[in-house]
Amino acid sequence: MSTIILGIESSCDDTSAAIIKDGILLSNVIASQSVHEEYGGVVPELASRAHQQNIVPVVDTAIKRAGIEKADLSAIAFTRGPGLLGSLLVGTSFAKGLSLGLRIPIVDVNHLHGHVLSHFIRRNPDDTVPEYPFICLLISGGNSQIILVKNYNDMEVLGQTIDDAAGEAFDKCAKVMGLPYPGGPHIDRLATEGDASRFKFSKPHIPGLNYSFSGLKTSFLYTLRDAKKLDPDFIEKNKADLAASLQRTIIEILLDKLKKAIDLTGVKTVAIGGGVSANSGVRQAIADYCDKHGLNAFIPERAFTTDNAAMVAIAGYYKYLAGDFCHYNAVPYARITI
Repeated sequence: MSTIILGIESSCDDTSAAIIKDGILLSNVIASQSVHEEYGGVVPELASRAHQQNIVPVVDTAIKRAGIEKADLSAIAFTRGPGLLGSLLVGTSFAKGLSLGLRIPIVDVNHLHGHVLSHFIRRNPDDTVPEYPFICLLISGGNSQIILVKNYNDMEVLGQTIDDAAGEAFDKCAKVMGLPYPGGPHIDRLATEGDASRFKFSKPHIPGLNYSFSGLKTSFLYTLRDAKKLDPDFIEKNKADLAASLQRTIIEILLDKLKKAIDLTGVKTVAIGGGVSANSGVRQAIADYCDKHGLNAFIPERAFTTDNAAMVAIAGYYKYLAGDFCHYNAVPYARITI
């Protein structure tokens, strides 16, 4: 009998549902929320309300696109955290209700585990996936971590940000430049047109494998503030070069600690995950470094870099096979380490 998992993701501002059958992705539906753009960031109350409106049609669409019936489901996997509590509550409650109605188990998934395990999402049985152990550089708006992945349920954080994450640095600096939210994709686009060596920004000197991006953000802000005193149109005239220089600096910070982690562990496989792994500069830098040093690189499809239910479904699939189910008294959580 086939194992069919419905995955539900509602940790932030994207409502998503996916179906995985015997480890193969059948559908992955995402409803994004444009309502937050005018506020320059996600508004939690608006996000949870939008999830309530979207979750039923999104799940229904995922099931129909997969060509299955609700009765075919083996279990329901849902993101329990970390994330926005109101948003998580919508997904958690829906998963519990549908589970009770269908009399099938539920599986809770750590959102960060989902990003790491996104490399195991397969569209075809012969798709290549990483072999354990491997290093995963998890980079998003809320997290920057270097993780030693020993198994689907055995992950060790080797280093992480002590303040801002890489995604926050992109978005906050983009906001200062007057770019729309989210700013990361706009920085990425502009960087292809600019001179990455034009501006120099501060880099952190943090011991070990931990990251810091607050100093870079401050250096960027001061550069713009001082330049605007001399030329009010400085940002507009230099947007591309600013973006390219910012992106280069962030990539250098990320790679510096990643290289140390690789040397420390001796692991020969490197993967990246999270929203910032969609950045073209980051993707190319990782691919080039791994190619130069004879390492196996796993760079996810852009569709699996941002929040999506396919990663929740694949994480839930492995937990289901291990009989690792969730109790109905489980509540969502806002923060947790890997």
